Amino acid sequence: MESSLSTLTNGKKRKDDPDHHHLNGHRTAKRVKSEPAGSDELEDVEPRISVLPDRLLHPITAKELIELLHYATLGKSNGVKQPSWCVLRGQKRIQGVNVAVVEGVSQSDFYKHYLTLRNLRTKYSNRLSFMSSNSSSSSLLSTIFSSEVDSSAQPLLSKAFCQRRKIKINNVLSSHPVVKKYGKEKRGLTAYVLTQEELIKGHYPVKGLPGFEGFLALYSTDITDSSPLFGLDCEMCLTEMGSELTRVSLVDGDGKCLMDELVKPHNEIRDYLTRFSGITVAMLDPVKTTLRDIQVKLLTLLPNDAVLVGHSIENDLEALRLIYPHVIDTSLLYVRETGKRFKLKVLADVVLGRKIQTQDKKGHLPFEDALAALDLAKYFISKSPLKVVEDHFEDLWGWSIKDEDEPPPSSRFADVLQHLGRTVGYVGNRSDLTLHPANQLWHNSDKQVVDAFRKWNKCPFFSALSLSGFSGVPPCQDHKMSRYLQDMCVVFAGPLPAGFSEKAVRRMFRCCGSIRAVEMLETTHRVHAVVEFELLEAAALALQMLNGATVQGHTVKVQRPVTASTLDFDVTLDALMSDAVNARRLYALKLKGHMTANGHTPTDGKLAVNSCASVSLPVKKCELSEESLTKTFGRFGVVERVALMGEPEMEPSHAYIHFAHSEGKQSAVDSSAELWQEKYVTCPALTPADATCGVSPHEGPIHFGGQTHHKSPQDAALRRMMKNLDTRLGKVFRSLPECTLSVVLLLAHNSADNPPSPGLCLLEIKRKKSSQALT
Repeated sequence: MESSLSTLTNGKKRKDDPDHHHLNGHRTAKRVKSEPAGSDELEDVEPRISVLPDRLLHPITAKELIELLHYATLGKSNGVKQPSWCVLRGQKRIQGVNVAVVEGVSQSDFYKHYLTLRNLRTKYSNRLSFMSSNSSSSSLLSTIFSSEVDSSAQPLLSKAFCQRRKIKINNVLSSHPVVKKYGKEKRGLTAYVLTQEELIKGHYPVKGLPGFEGFLALYSTDITDSSPLFGLDCEMCLTEMGSELTRVSLVDGDGKCLMDELVKPHNEIRDYLTRFSGITVAMLDPVKTTLRDIQVKLLTLLPNDAVLVGHSIENDLEALRLIYPHVIDTSLLYVRETGKRFKLKVLADVVLGRKIQTQDKKGHLPFEDALAALDLAKYFISKSPLKVVEDHFEDLWGWSIKDEDEPPPSSRFADVLQHLGRTVGYVGNRSDLTLHPANQLWHNSDKQVVDAFRKWNKCPFFSALSLSGFSGVPPCQDHKMSRYLQDMCVVFAGPLPAGFSEKAVRRMFRCCGSIRAVEMLETTHRVHAVVEFELLEAAALALQMLNGATVQGHTVKVQRPVTASTLDFDVTLDALMSDAVNARRLYALKLKGHMTANGHTPTDGKLAVNSCASVSLPVKKCELSEESLTKTFGRFGVVERVALMGEPEMEPSHAYIHFAHSEGKQSAVDSSAELWQEKYVTCPALTPADATCGVSPHEGPIHFGGQTHHKSPQDAALRRMMKNLDTRLGKVFRSLPECTLSVVLLLAHNSADNPPSPGLCLLEIKRKKSSQALT
């Protein structure tokens, strides 16, 4: 727009022209914004987002939007690059991202209802066209959630996968019976010695309990983690009195055998249990050793702080008729979730890698079993319970985490967020978004969607809303120019000479184009005027031609009103001038009267308006004809059509020139200084061909003025719907956590029969209240 507006009259601008400084400032800002600061500076400051100025003129695509969403949620530290069309500062401080998709509302709808959409136009400082092949919110959101994250983030995904798997395994391990009973940390041997309560509950020989009368209670002292361990194992046979001892083995902590004795039962043997004990008649016949002899020998071999280790050792103690308080039972160390106990043979094989009680041996060897029990206890004590379970998670306990329970890392956006522990949520119509149902809240109405979102206990890190209240509304066929565009047709002028009338103002400004209305603003000492033109081009020409003009010795300043809603007028004019419908169109009018005054030359681009009377101005528009315009502008290119414009009851005074090719229009724009010499003023077309501001461009005079556009019930209903939409989106924005990137996407109705209509993308980061107060 800078280059085009600077040639509205003659291709030059004065250095003292306020618009000249504004445009230079715009160019400077563009240069600064296109040179992002260092990555550290961008990531560690308060979050802010800005769109590069050159991209404001072009719609972004779904792919480009996805680039922003990926960067906002993952950041450079996760291998994701800044998007090319905008700058997001302070990404590390982003606390969340919210995307609200509205079906059935186009960019045109937004500007038509601009004043109604107060929240959207005041809370979002970044606004640009949006084009997407997805015409429904569900398909667009599905595209977003299913988008592939940059391959540079794959190492992160693998790391996150390993971390998640480790966390999952740790959770499973924490519920393991061994860990639940003994904890995770490594402990001394005293932690595994059975307590008095456990001895009683497990029916171990305990002094004073019934059934253990006549048992020998070995003297013992308090034990420590340095107390010596002794492995014990016994073999029994069946006599007429029950089970009795036939063999006993004892090994010390170094695995040295201290005792391996055959014992003659006191009662008659009925079953030697050879298949288990390995004891035969021939082995016991010559034996003279009695149970009493074994008890005495144990008294001499065991120190007072000894700790006996055995597998199901309560059976061994009963066979020895001994009471001893310090025992470790390996069948209880390696706990099973069902309450059952592992066989010693299984533990020795899996944990120690040792084969015992094999089929080639006749029965058990007590020395071998005692040593196995001792080594199992020593192994358990030397490790932490958690480590024991980790080492034998699958081979002993048979637990496993199946691959299908934790698939390999996916590069889908939704999966990546979940791999990184970022919560994801969706609220809207029932849709196939490949999200877990627990992450979705399905509602039919927009009100229910917004209410459900606001009631979420904790807003997900990445949340998406689908508002489909407009999906059933037919596309609007009324292309009346919006109030927003009408505001762009308004200029302020002053100070004017005292007594300067509305009629004089009209005569002064009608050289730029048709005037809709004039309002005089009179104070005690000064007179100003508000002029509303019919077309955007007329207002643009007034700013270029009459700003700084002299009227009866008064230098008149012409400017646009400055409000929050007019700050992006230049950007909008840029977009309108670049619109496809204006690519071959040129606005033109012809002046008559004084073209120079007060030392100004035509090439200065200023008119000094002189008058002897307040209502008599020499600069006027000439009547135009299609033939004269075709002849004049035909030298720049083939003129396809001329649309004459004019006020009611008057001859055409300005026109739109339709060139066959955009090169013809551009050639005319570049020759504006030459046309100025012929008293023609030109301006690149700004008003879209299908938009009107009280007038409809067409061949022949235009009749308008004083006509009120009829508001149908459908218009009123649509306005209420827009207001409700704006209110709900305002509630969503206010409910977002601070430092959340908020994205509102307006999706236009599109069909295969008509050219695609642009939607709108609104971007803002909800700032901290302290920051808002400072601004």
